[in-house]
Amino acid sequence: MTLDSVLILMHDNLLDRTTTGKGAVSQIPYDSIKVLKLRNGCAIRTIHSVPTLEQALIHAKGKIMLNLDKADAYFDQVYALLEKTGTTRQIIMKGSQNASEVQRLYGNYLQEVIYMPIVNLDKPTARRQIDLFIKDFNPVAFELLFVNDTNRLAKEVEKIIDGRSIIWYNTLWDTMAGGHDDDMSLLDPDRDYGYLIDEPGARIIQTDRPQMSLDYLRGRELHD
Repeated sequence: MTLDSVLILMHDNLLDRTTTGKGAVSQIPYDSIKVLKLRNGCAIRTIHSVPTLEQALIHAKGKIMLNLDKADAYFDQVYALLEKTGTTRQIIMKGSQNASEVQRLYGNYLQEVIYMPIVNLDKPTARRQIDLFIKDFNPVAFELLFVNDTNRLAKEVEKIIDGRSIIWYNTLWDTMAGGHDDDMSLLDPDRDYGYLIDEPGARIIQTDRPQMSLDYLRGRELHD
């Protein structure tokens, strides 16, 4: 959120890494941010400007689902924009709070917005949190994290959830899916996408290599 309370699409708290500007987003008004240019993955200036969340919602309306990462910090303001743009049912909101905190913070919205809990399977409370979320919220999906594929719960969680929720894994970093990340997929997609599908039961994979993952899924006749 900018200094003048405009929600923008920005992964970092600072502008420095991904734009031609510098400083904390929260300390700069939107008029000063919208004249900046985005940088690409090699830190090279592009022709693109920083979009507001409202602009992104309007662009996506009726087309795709959006996963709003880190947006739960502004749940009230985000929800107002969802209603304004008519995109309430296209949005996945997610967060790592426990079940009681989710109810306290977001209970008024949970009938309208798709909320996905993030559960770290390496934590000792992980099994209990999964059970509570299934009992109290019946979430559409769980995003699950684990550092090493020796994690026993990761191997059992598909049976625990028992088809009541979809399992989501993130392959952007090796510490998020037991070492089975996008880099591994370059060498052997069976050890990356294949493992996550066949072992811990992934049905949604968050990847920086969508074409590679689609080719793999189509090769296994798991995608149209």
